[in-house]
Amino acid sequence: MRIAVLVDQFPSLSETFILNQITGLIDRGHEVDIYSDRLGNIQQTHAEIQQYSLLDRTYYTPVPGNAVLRIISAIFLFLRNFWTAPKLILRAINFVRYNRANYGEPASFLKPLHLIIPWLNQTPYDVILCHYGRNGLKATLLKDLGIIQGKIAVVFHGYDISRYLDMHGEDIYNYLFEQVDLLLPISQYWQKKLIALGCNPHKTIVHHMGIDCNKFNYAAPSFSKQFALLSVARLVEKKGLEYSIRAVAQLIPRYPHLQYQIVGDGVLRQELDNLIQQLNATHHIKLLGWKQQAEIISMMENSALVLAPSVTSRDGDCEGIPVCLMESMAKGVPALSTYHSGISELIEDGKSGYLLPERDVSGLASKIEILINDLELRTIISLAGRQKVEQEYNLELLNQSLEQILQHLKSDQA
Repeated sequence: MRIAVLVDQFPSLSETFILNQITGLIDRGHEVDIYSDRLGNIQQTHAEIQQYSLLDRTYYTPVPGNAVLRIISAIFLFLRNFWTAPKLILRAINFVRYNRANYGEPASFLKPLHLIIPWLNQTPYDVILCHYGRNGLKATLLKDLGIIQGKIAVVFHGYDISRYLDMHGEDIYNYLFEQVDLLLPISQYWQKKLIALGCNPHKTIVHHMGIDCNKFNYAAPSFSKQFALLSVARLVEKKGLEYSIRAVAQLIPRYPHLQYQIVGDGVLRQELDNLIQQLNATHHIKLLGWKQQAEIISMMENSALVLAPSVTSRDGDCEGIPVCLMESMAKGVPALSTYHSGISELIEDGKSGYLLPERDVSGLASKIEILINDLELRTIISLAGRQKVEQEYNLELLNQSLEQILQHLKSDQA
C-alpha cells in the first residue's frame, strides 16, 4: 500500500507510539510518507529517525504562527504556485469560503492554501492515516477539494476528543463522521465517546497503541535500599505529576534513600521545579528533561515503580493510555496510575498494577509504601503486567492487525 500519515509534529520524542507504527508499516513493505504541521526537535531524536531516513519521507505544512506572517506567506504561496495549479488553488479558496463550517479549524482563514502545497504533484495514496481528529478534518477537506485520494482513517487519542471538543464544540466532527471511512479510537473508553457524539458504531474499531516487547526484556523485581521511582511524561497538567511529587515528598522522611526521576519536559517545568524546592525534596526528586528511548529503558531497569498519576486538567484535557505504563509493565516494573480515560483497560487494579482516584496524594503515597515493603507483591504484579502487555499491547501484533485493517479498508468499495 501507499500510505500517508498525518501528524501534528514530527519527529517527536514523546510520541514513540506513532513512530513505531510508521516503522512497522515500512517493515511490512508499505510505502509511507509523513505530513506534519511542525518540525520537531531534530537535534535529539530516536534512532529510528535516521535508521529509516524518515525525514526524507516527511513534508511540512508551511503555516507561520503569526497572523500577519500567515497572510504574507499565503500571498507568497499563491503567487509562487498559482501557475502550477491555478484551477485547483482558485477552487480551494472558493470552496472553503462556502463550506468552511464542515471542517472547523483546518478551514480557518487562508489555511487551506498552506495545506494543499505539500500535496501538489503527489501520486495518489491508498490510505490516509490521520493521528488526532484535527488531522482527520484536514484530510476530509483535502479530499473534498480533490487534492488527495484514498480511504481516510483517523486515530483518536485523548486531547482530540476531550479538550478539543471544549474549544470547538461537540459538533466539530459531525461532517467528519459522515465522510470518514474509519475511526480508530485507542481505547474502548474513547470508542464509546465517539459513538455518543453521533458516529456510526460500524465505522469504529478500537486499535490500541503498543510497544515493541522485544525492546523491554522482562526482569523480576529485586530488593534494593536505593528505592527508585520513575515517571516518563510531558510536563503538562493532565499528567498529574504535581500529585506524585507531593506523594513522594511525604515518604522521604521515613525512606531517606527514596529517589524519584521524572523524564520529560513541558510548560510546567518551572512550576514543578518550584514545588520540589518548596517541599525540600531537591535531593530526592529530579526533573531530567527528555531522553532517548534507549536511555529510558535503561532507567526503567533500575527503577522499582513507575508512576503515571493522570488527571483531567482544568481545561478538560484527557489522556489516552500512557505508553510509559506499557513499557514499565513489559519490563516487569509495577505501575501506579489513576482511574482516568482508558487506563483501566490496561491496568487491572490489584492484579497487574494499582489504580487510584485522580489527585489522591495520600492514596498514592500509601500504595508506594506498601510496594516498597512487599517484594513478593511486586513480583506477582510484575508477572501479570508483562502478560497483559504481551497479549494486548504488543506492537508486533498490533501492527499486523493495523496492516489487515488498512488492507481491508483499501479494498472495500462500499
